[in-house]
Amino acid sequence: MGKRKRNKGERRSENNDRPGRHPPHLRGKQIGLFYAQKSKEKKIQHLKRPLGAILLSTTKKQQIQAVLNSTSFKNLFVVDDGSYEHVKDSHFKRDFMRVISETIDEKLTKTPVIISDDSRLDATYYEEFVAKQQNQRYMNMLEKRKKLPAHELKNEILKVLEENQVLVISGETGCGKTTQVPQFILDDFLEKQKGSGCRILCTQPRRISAISVAQRVADERAENLGQSVGYHIRMERRLPRDRASVCFCTTGVVLKMMESDPSLSTVSHLILDEIHERDVMSDFILALIKKIRSIRTDLKIILMSATLNSEKFSRYYDNSPHINIPGFTYPVKEFYLEDVLFRTKFVYEEKRIKQQKIAEYSRFIEPHVRQLERTNQYSREVCIQLRSPLCEEINIELIFTLLVDICQKEQDDGAILVFLTGFGEISSLTRMLQESGQFPSHKYLIFPLHSLMPTIEQKQIFEVPPRGTRKIIIATNIAETSITIDDVVYVIDCGKIKVTGFNVKTNTDILAPEWVSLANANQRRGRAGRVKPGVCFHLFSKARNMVLEKYQLPEILRTRLEGVILTAKVLQLGDISTFFQQLIDSPEPDAVSLALDLLKRLNALTGDEKLTPLGYHLAKLPMAPQMGKMILFGAIFSCLDPILSVAATLDYKDPFQLPVGKEKEANLMKLELSDGIKSDHLLFHEALKGFERCGNNSRQFCWRYFLSYHTLKQLQDMKKQFMEYLHEMNFVPNSDPKSPECNRNSQNLSLIKAIICAGLYPNIAISKVLGKKPVWTPTMQKLNIHPKSILAECRYFDTNILVYYRKVYSNSDYIHDCSLIHPLPVIFFGDNFQGMYEEGRHMITINENLKFVCTESTTSIIKELRDRFNWFLEYKISHPGPVIWGKENETRVLDVIMELITCEDLEVYDDDTFDDYD
Repeated sequence: MGKRKRNKGERRSENNDRPGRHPPHLRGKQIGLFYAQKSKEKKIQHLKRPLGAILLSTTKKQQIQAVLNSTSFKNLFVVDDGSYEHVKDSHFKRDFMRVISETIDEKLTKTPVIISDDSRLDATYYEEFVAKQQNQRYMNMLEKRKKLPAHELKNEILKVLEENQVLVISGETGCGKTTQVPQFILDDFLEKQKGSGCRILCTQPRRISAISVAQRVADERAENLGQSVGYHIRMERRLPRDRASVCFCTTGVVLKMMESDPSLSTVSHLILDEIHERDVMSDFILALIKKIRSIRTDLKIILMSATLNSEKFSRYYDNSPHINIPGFTYPVKEFYLEDVLFRTKFVYEEKRIKQQKIAEYSRFIEPHVRQLERTNQYSREVCIQLRSPLCEEINIELIFTLLVDICQKEQDDGAILVFLTGFGEISSLTRMLQESGQFPSHKYLIFPLHSLMPTIEQKQIFEVPPRGTRKIIIATNIAETSITIDDVVYVIDCGKIKVTGFNVKTNTDILAPEWVSLANANQRRGRAGRVKPGVCFHLFSKARNMVLEKYQLPEILRTRLEGVILTAKVLQLGDISTFFQQLIDSPEPDAVSLALDLLKRLNALTGDEKLTPLGYHLAKLPMAPQMGKMILFGAIFSCLDPILSVAATLDYKDPFQLPVGKEKEANLMKLELSDGIKSDHLLFHEALKGFERCGNNSRQFCWRYFLSYHTLKQLQDMKKQFMEYLHEMNFVPNSDPKSPECNRNSQNLSLIKAIICAGLYPNIAISKVLGKKPVWTPTMQKLNIHPKSILAECRYFDTNILVYYRKVYSNSDYIHDCSLIHPLPVIFFGDNFQGMYEEGRHMITINENLKFVCTESTTSIIKELRDRFNWFLEYKISHPGPVIWGKENETRVLDVIMELITCEDLEVYDDDTFDDYD
């Protein structure tokens, strides 16, 4: 007998009773949300699954237990009650205890007074100064100096400074404030025969600025560096004489000086230059100087800034006097998007746009367009184009059209400078110009300018082109202030700038285009008026121009704060949140909490936010805390050379370049250099290793593998400097990065990846299925591997755990560098280790989210081995000294950990049977 046929309603009701089906009462969007939630729950359950199994044979566990039984560090430690009685007396202990036991206010009361005047030196310096008036080179330079706008205000500057402790000086680029103000002060002291009482410290925001300005001032004084003028930057110094001198340095150098001498007792004048850039260290030092000026009433403080926001600094220092030095540039005509559209007759290609975006933009632009229509300033077609949200996107075809128009209509051969936001846009426009046939190479020199471009190409930008040839420079905001190209007459400003920010909620760096500030737009406009009247085309409407912010957000409000907090702790500035409230702009409390949490997880701070011995060492190292921890572990495990390469690259710059039109070839050579290593970090080491081995042929090596010679040279210098710091801290026996004593295990790539993990933890990502992208953080944040990573195209992962340093949002969340790692490095170097029993299996968990299956006995012995290593680590950090390999108590535990990590990575196990771990 056949079954009764159900009607449609009955079938639907029965289907809705199946597990996983949506409830019958849901409709439309609610159904989609239901399945999205089910999908999310499924992903969470998948990520909560164990990431692997820890397999130790009975024989291996017995061997480990034998080592543990034969070594003991327990007698070296007592329960730490905060007194550090268990730390032996040493230079380190005395320094550390001095730091944590005295606040900055207590230190200020003990600071010696400034060095007294020396009449004998005064006379000597005066005679030298008088003799210089007969030096023809000096006199020629003096005549040039007198033509600068700053010279007209020399007497006023000196008079106001004599009557006030703090002076704010503003002036546009080229007015002479950076080079002339220090010399006005020094010359005034020399003329009055008081030279021994003058020691000027002048900060610059960039290393290259400190060197170049020092050289310029020395030239103007007809001297060599090291006489009355010098510089001091992180990796290099050419100090001037102790008195009657000017030293140009970075703000970081000044902060290092203040660790031992918080009142800067030997400095007579502190000049903080370019403070309008609002970098973290400048804001930090502004607050510190405000604190010490009441103690050092004789210290003169000069703040120098661009014109736009100088009043804010004056108010911050109790309405201190302000002098403005007028700049000198030729007039620049400004045109906006409506003018460009009218001039070029450009029409945007039609695209689908979300209705919400259209409605939002319409509310913004409609009043402006109606005003244009009423005045009949522009054609109907221009008004139609302005009403589309597409006109606020960067359009390469519009820029190309405008370039063609300028070159056809403007007879002046002056250079054209185009501002774009990133490499992709620069590459696209460059290729479009070269392939169009309208910009032949005998008439146009096209230069892309980006930090990823080879330096050899950048140098040609400054050369004067042959007559009848026009330069077109396509650049990021690097050409806004850092680089000046004198013959620019036309500027095309895309109106956007890529700014590095920080999203506290997702703990992600953000690199995304934003609207420029008025300050940026004015700087870009000013590039066109250096040698003659110029023209600037802003590719945004007058309506958008009216709502631009005055300035970009200060760096302290959009950056990570770990390094700043460690510096504050070393200076003993008290409660961090209270100190941040004293800054000219205070960061978000959530950003402060996030930084404090990371420092605690790194063991740099205690639970109550006190500096630990490790935190003290990390604060002394001129790098991000993660890099500092990495090289300390590299010293302890004797694999320093590769770890120094990785730390320097992550802390400074990726040396790989992307020449326009050769991106695929560059990626293929990167894969060749990696030789199958599934680690961007080890690739950085391979690049530096090859560079160092090639010696005189290093430039050919760089050319072959698309590497920056100058970046690699800088990284090599950084490695040497990092070694010098480690040597000064007594962690290594010498300062040679290649020293055999420091590189006993440098061929062990498994160990090197584990040390990288130790430094970069907790930056862990998980691949749900081996080799499948995207990857996920343990807290369920989706991440994409950036195309520049060698793992981006990798189809096979031999483990599902990745470690990374940079997580950046551009159009999506990307990790820019990563290495595949196995479980044991995470287990040994991660935090919050626990053994647990779940779903009928024993497991090890790290920070609750990372789970690994193992037997109960394996959990127990790994915990004991991990505890023993942590005891050893605490002892070495508190009693700095090179690890002596072969010394029984020192290295047997390290040998065991290293062997386990290596065997796991290489999938090499002994022949004994494993315990049953299900």
